[in-house]
Amino acid sequence: MFAKAFRVKSNTVIKGSDRRRLRADVSAAFPSLSAEDLNELIPNKEELNIVKIYAHKGDAVILYVLHKNPIFFLLEKQLFPTVYTLWRYPTMLPAFVTWPPVLQKLTGGADLMLPGVVVTADGLPEVQQGDCCAVTLVMNRAPVAVGTAAVSSAEMRKSGMKGRGQMDELLLQCFLHALKTKVKKSQLPLLTSNFLRHHMVPCCPKGKYLEIKKSSYKKLSKFLQCMQKDHSLIQVKELSKGVESIVDVDWRNPVLCSFSVPEDFEPEIKSEEGSGASEVLYQPPEITPLYGVTARLEPLFQDAHKKKGTPLKATEVRNIITEYVKTNDLVHETNKNYVIINPTLCDCLLEKSEYQEVEKLKWDELFSRTLIRMQACHEVLIPGQPPLVKKGQMEPIDITVASRGSNKKVTIIKNLEAFGLDPAVVADTLQHQVQASCVLQDSPGAKNRVLVQIQGNQVQQVGKLLLLFSFITDRYKIPRKYVQGLDKAPKPGKKK
Repeated sequence: MFAKAFRVKSNTVIKGSDRRRLRADVSAAFPSLSAEDLNELIPNKEELNIVKIYAHKGDAVILYVLHKNPIFFLLEKQLFPTVYTLWRYPTMLPAFVTWPPVLQKLTGGADLMLPGVVVTADGLPEVQQGDCCAVTLVMNRAPVAVGTAAVSSAEMRKSGMKGRGQMDELLLQCFLHALKTKVKKSQLPLLTSNFLRHHMVPCCPKGKYLEIKKSSYKKLSKFLQCMQKDHSLIQVKELSKGVESIVDVDWRNPVLCSFSVPEDFEPEIKSEEGSGASEVLYQPPEITPLYGVTARLEPLFQDAHKKKGTPLKATEVRNIITEYVKTNDLVHETNKNYVIINPTLCDCLLEKSEYQEVEKLKWDELFSRTLIRMQACHEVLIPGQPPLVKKGQMEPIDITVASRGSNKKVTIIKNLEAFGLDPAVVADTLQHQVQASCVLQDSPGAKNRVLVQIQGNQVQQVGKLLLLFSFITDRYKIPRKYVQGLDKAPKPGKKK
């Protein structure tokens, strides 16, 4: 309201009776204020002015000004404290928390919408519709705006308030936690991807996951840009093409200085004991083959309440089939190694040419026929991230060698992201190991994926990096079956 020009109608010294009335109105509207607080805000003998103004939209407003500072204002017969007053008495009003970028919209006249509200660990403040309330920013108790609640707190919860601020708050907490306790000046410049994986993720509380795509930022780069532009906490630069690094941290920044690690913090992933290292070891993902229920097999899984598309482990499939056979009394009477084929098993597991011929199957063949006819799926569990189930087989890391120009070769590595590996980190490691040019490029036909391209036939070095593991040399332990193209390494005695 006051961000734009307003017109002053009158400016007069308050009368004694009006001063007493103002004090009574303030005491009634804001009961948390003590008698001493009231005396400081509305002193008996000091000059207090009543200023009548018209806001830029024509609203008639009465300001109460003490020592040239507005302390309260009256709008539509409702009394509000100014932000100057709230800075001195920050607990005077219930406060809703939001993010710095939202403040720009508020100063432009926009209302604070529910998706912009950050729900803290203490929950929403309790307000009724029309109650006076304040707005603060994350990590800063000083109010920046004041207004009225359009709906009650109960209505806010009832409306299914699940704004992106929950994830945004977690992102900021892990960011500040990492800067304050893990990052050292000697580590700068620090790859942003390394900062996320080795510093922010370990700061995530147990049972929670950092999912940047579910935040309002969507990408790590946008989040870090906000931390640089709006808070001046860090400085990020692109030191090589497509690879950003944190080059400076302002450890004296008030936001960082005021941050304290939550007392109940318990990390999800811990550093290797005895390693003396401050970073978390890379852990290859756990890849579990799964089998999805198909339309043809749905009758077989109906009793287990498994619908079409439900992914199951092989042991789960085996248990369900075993229970089905026993429940329907299909075990062969004289030979327990065989299962009698009933109409359901016939439709689900036999070919048409077998309908009249096959009357029984061995247990192992029963299970194998079931698994073959199910949809191949897999589950990927990357430490620090929620499990991810995908259809089809796990796509391996692909290493190829391509020709460039007359007799030049390059090694191309694809699908690193599926294994929780950051292409920028792999590229940087390889570049230092083989002392060859290394760049990142968009992977054709793969959305939000990049490939690593390094000069020369470096298949042997790539294989050593991916298959072996050593904390000192930053190597990984990817199972060999998930790395294809190792046969393209140069043969002994031949030039690369």
